[in-house]
Parts: sequence; C-alpha cells; structure tokens
Amino acid sequence: MRRPQLRIPSWLPVDGFILALVGTVGLAALLPARGAAATVADDASTGAVALLFFLYGARLSTREAVDGMRQWRLHLTVLACTFVLFPLLGLAAGGLVPYLLTQPLYTGLLFLCLVPSTVQSSIAFTSIARGNVAAAICAGSFSSLIGIVVTPLLAALLLGGDGGGFSASSLVSIVFQLLVPFLAGQLLRRWIAGFITRHKKILGLVDRGSILLVVYTAFSAGMVQGIWHQVSPWRLLGLLAVEAVLLALMLTITSYGSKKAGFPRGDRIAITFAGSKKSLAAGLPMASVLFGAQAGLAVLPLMLFHQMQLMVCAVLAKRYAAQAPGERESGGGPGGGPGGGDLPGPGEREAGGRPRLGVDPGGAEQAGAARPAHSAP
Repeated sequence: MRRPQLRIPSWLPVDGFILALVGTVGLAALLPARGAAATVADDASTGAVALLFFLYGARLSTREAVDGMRQWRLHLTVLACTFVLFPLLGLAAGGLVPYLLTQPLYTGLLFLCLVPSTVQSSIAFTSIARGNVAAAICAGSFSSLIGIVVTPLLAALLLGGDGGGFSASSLVSIVFQLLVPFLAGQLLRRWIAGFITRHKKILGLVDRGSILLVVYTAFSAGMVQGIWHQVSPWRLLGLLAVEAVLLALMLTITSYGSKKAGFPRGDRIAITFAGSKKSLAAGLPMASVLFGAQAGLAVLPLMLFHQMQLMVCAVLAKRYAAQAPGERESGGGPGGGPGGGDLPGPGEREAGGRPRLGVDPGGAEQAGAARPAHSAP
C-alpha cells in the first residue's frame, strides 16, 4: 500500500529562495559574524551589492525600455502607485507608533513602501491571470530602473535622521554602490550581454548568493547589537496585521482605480499586480546601504510583505483567470494586438507546471526587462 505524499498546495507559493532567506536568518541568529569576521562579511557584502547592480544594468536593454514607453498612461499609473500611494499609506501608518508598531519596525515598514515594484512575479501573475504581460514587463522594468534613483531620494526626504544609519553619506554610498555599477553594466552591455546570456544560470547563483550574504550581514549585526530583543511576538503579529491591511488597500486601489480610469481588462490586471507589489531583490541591497548596522530590523517588514504578496496574489491571479472572457482584450502594449495577454512571462512556470513566483535574481526581478516583449513566443 502506497503512502500518501505530502504536497504543497498549488495556491501556496513556497519558493526555494524564500526558504534560503529564512535559513540565512537562522544561521545569523545561531552564528552571527563578530569582530574580524564581521568586518570581512561587511566588506564582502559591499562588493556583492555592487556586483548585483552591475549585473542588473548589464541585463536591462535600454531599447526595450524605450519601446515600452508607448503605454505611458499605464506606466505612469504603476509608478504613481509605487512611489506616491505606497509612501502616503506608509506615512499614515506612523500613527500606529508606539501603540501597534515600534519605531524601528515602522521605519522598516516605511522603507518597504519606498522600494520599486517587482518584475518577475508581476509577469508571472499577469500571465496566469491572462492579462497584458507585455505591459507588466515594461511597467516592472521601469519601476526597477527609476527606483534606483527615486527610492534613495524618498528615503532621504521621509526617513531623514530617523532612518537609523541613514544620513547624507548614505546617498553617496548609493551612488557608488548602486548607481555607478548599474550604469557601468549598461555601458558594457554591448560587449558582455552575450557572456551573461550564456552563463545566466551561474550568474543567477551569484545573484542569489549576493542577496543571502547581504541578509546574513544585516541580521548578524542585529544579533550582535541585541536589537532583536526589541521585538516581541505581539509586535510581529501587529506588523503582519498592518501589512495585510496595506496589501489589501493597494490591491483594491489598483484594481478598482484602473477600472474607473477606463483601462481594458488586460491592462487592469497588469496594473493590479505591478502596482501592488514590492521588490525584495532590489530592497535588500538598498537597505544594507541606507541603514548599515540597523538594516536587520529595516528589512524584516519587506521580507514578510514579500511572502504575503506572493500567497495572496497567487489566489487572486487564479480567480482572474477563471473569470477571463473567451476573447481577451488587448492592452495595446509592445507586442500587443489581440491576445496580448497570451504572451508568456519569461520563466513563469517550472517543470511541474507551478508558476515561478519567488525572487529570481538570476533572471531576477530584472529578467523581464532582458527579453523583448515583442519577441516572446
């Protein structure tokens, strides 16, 4: 008699990289880097962040981004949700301090509201829901590109001296650790794009390893300084409740707001998924630069929100797919025309047919930008 196999429900996207992140946090809790080892880990983390954004720049095709600007109204809507509505809701949550959130947790929550949208998971969800995937590719790519500049500027404006280790010098660090490597990748793309394409699996491991190193360094510093004693289980539950409300509000605003604005169905789906999510792959390295030793608590809200958005949007995408009409509307984006929603997102499914919904820094949340929407099969 065969034993029944325990399987993860298809609607519950437990990503391997998320499990690796949790394991890294556990390692930092048990064996935090101290003394000379902490210095080495910090220097390695700095180099890893620079390498990560260099590879992001090398993957992103400027021509494809320019081509996608034809749907400027949709892209402006997603950017407004990401960099205007989210920060406003984050500021409103300040009234919950100190009743529901501590100041460090609120700082992390506000930072979460400032980071750019995802690319990879937005594409996957839009494809599952039979929306305008071409628009999701461009919208997520624009958000990631603009976020390299806008997120630090918003952090300087809204966090200021309350951002832990954040200061004017952090902006200089952003320029040299994030922006300069990104621009270098763009400039060298002409010569190295082929190499990156041929070795994308290996470089994907480099990307993932870089982010795990950033997480280990940040949480190690938090353990050494004892900042985790500031967070009680009740505060964590409070944080989860606030993030659930935040996600529900953004999903409602993007869904009903885009309908009121007159967007066709395919575009509304792209706006809902691209405008309601936040990028873990982009946010973690930025937090390590902006907050320094205080990055541990600063990235905790982002890590929790990331997994929450995957689980909720997986259910929502399947609901949209079940409600899809026989003749889908076209979003009119790059590669548009009738059936624009049929374009598959790059790497959207694994061998078993389950969607790839987690952070994928190797094609990462920039992967959608590296492939022309009009060339999708």
